[in-house]
Amino acid sequence: MNRRKALVVTGIAAVAGVGALVAGRAVRDRGGPQRPAGVPVGPFGADSTAEEVAAGLDLSGKVALVTGVNSGLGAETLRVLTLRGAHVLGTARTLEKATAACAPAGARATPFALELTDFDSVAACADAVRREGVALDMLVCNAGIMALPQLEQVNGLEKHFVTNHLGHFLLVNRLLDRVVAAPQGRVVVVSSRGYLWAPPEGIEFDNLSGRRGEYDPNRAYGQSKLANGLFSLELARRLGGTRATSNSVHPGIIRTNLGRHFPRWKKLLGELIGWTFMKSIPAGAATQCYVATNARIAGVSGRYFANCNPEIPGGRMEDAALAAKLWAVSAELTRKWLGPGSGS
Repeated sequence: MNRRKALVVTGIAAVAGVGALVAGRAVRDRGGPQRPAGVPVGPFGADSTAEEVAAGLDLSGKVALVTGVNSGLGAETLRVLTLRGAHVLGTARTLEKATAACAPAGARATPFALELTDFDSVAACADAVRREGVALDMLVCNAGIMALPQLEQVNGLEKHFVTNHLGHFLLVNRLLDRVVAAPQGRVVVVSSRGYLWAPPEGIEFDNLSGRRGEYDPNRAYGQSKLANGLFSLELARRLGGTRATSNSVHPGIIRTNLGRHFPRWKKLLGELIGWTFMKSIPAGAATQCYVATNARIAGVSGRYFANCNPEIPGGRMEDAALAAKLWAVSAELTRKWLGPGSGS
């Protein structure tokens, strides 16, 4: 991408509310991202697809739990993992949606209901998965929401934080022993470069309700995506001494159902100029499929991946103290529902 095109795309995208993300891509195009020392860099990149990164793999006998399989990146992840022989436990907000999403994969997929804002539902889903009696080779925390136009709360907490972070925090903790039981279990947490939109202090622990100040959809989403990255970072630390790993990923900017809450003008703008910076769904699912399956990074944990390769993120994404505090607060907020297999 030349400088003029990068500036044009960045400027337009800033109006649409994704300027920080596209700006990051323009920087990569000019000079490339910073790579963490000692972490393998693979042959794939921004244009690689999920099928391409999994090509030639035999995942027979492996089990993956993928949240949000009824559309977008989750649906593509389910398709590619089952195509390579894995059995996918696929979740959606209702059993009907999960069943419809899993149907094309036949016997290689099993549907589960999971409503991330309802901790009783999360606990029930985890219990149902445990009854399958299988180890989890891959647990892909993919489901999420974005850009709710008005402040919404769940039990007094801002909804992005609950859906994108706390629901997955609870699910992973209730199933963590199943991940550790696998030969090399992997937790993959879908974050986003949207973490750059988080408040300067990172996580506003004194404002998890979202009521203080003027509500900003990007800020709320950014905080939840930072929480995803910090959760994975602290989880990786806690998995030290086991074969299991945890990493977070930025899938890219993709026009999926995640943007359903955007105002109409943003959706139209995306249709008009999205081709200049947006990935396809197959390309968007590539990084999470790569991190979930590639043997090259079997021992890599606590890292952030974008475009199928490790990057050193900015902001507070590698703040170990903040990650530990987030874990403690999250455990307290979900204490009633933490149960068998819990890592807390």
